[in-house]
Amino acid sequence: MKILIACEYSGTVRDAFIAKGHDAMSCDILPTDVPGPHYQGDIMDVLYDGWDMMIAHPPCTYISNAGARFLYPKSVLNPERLAKGLEAKEFFMKLFDAPIEKIAVENPIPSKVFGLPSYTQAIQPYEYGHRFKKKTCLWLKNLPPLMPTDIVGYSESTKVPGNWFNKGGKDRQKNRAKTFDGIAKAMADQWT
Repeated sequence: MKILIACEYSGTVRDAFIAKGHDAMSCDILPTDVPGPHYQGDIMDVLYDGWDMMIAHPPCTYISNAGARFLYPKSVLNPERLAKGLEAKEFFMKLFDAPIEKIAVENPIPSKVFGLPSYTQAIQPYEYGHRFKKKTCLWLKNLPPLMPTDIVGYSESTKVPGNWFNKGGKDRQKNRAKTFDGIAKAMADQWT
């Protein structure tokens, strides 16, 4: 299969599909962290190149429910933030509505104000061998829901201290955006 991994710099999902023998390419405005097939540039440059499947990770900063507090600081609508959120929704929908037979779009829980379609399912890293909790939504077209592969459980007593999402620094956002290896492997195993 010819598979596009949209908005991915890390190569994690791309490399999981390549390991299964597929022709996969990542695309992002950032350079890839790991050598491999990668287009650095606008996803629209390659979106219509005859892909069999696309797994997309569009930026969530302005449409995520986690950022909703910035939309109404001090109970007043921030019009600049609203405009950026509407722009992010438009980009999300271009990916979701792309003329590709099989599509998965990954994002956190969206803010209701932007009216994204309902997601198909929500997954957690601890269902795929990672002792972390980070609810992630999947919007699926012509793909079955992703099934857990290695439930390791999660509770406050198993929480890994100093985990990836609490670390600050200049790479915080980039680190948070990386797909867990177990989830990437499950996608490659179950969707091809």
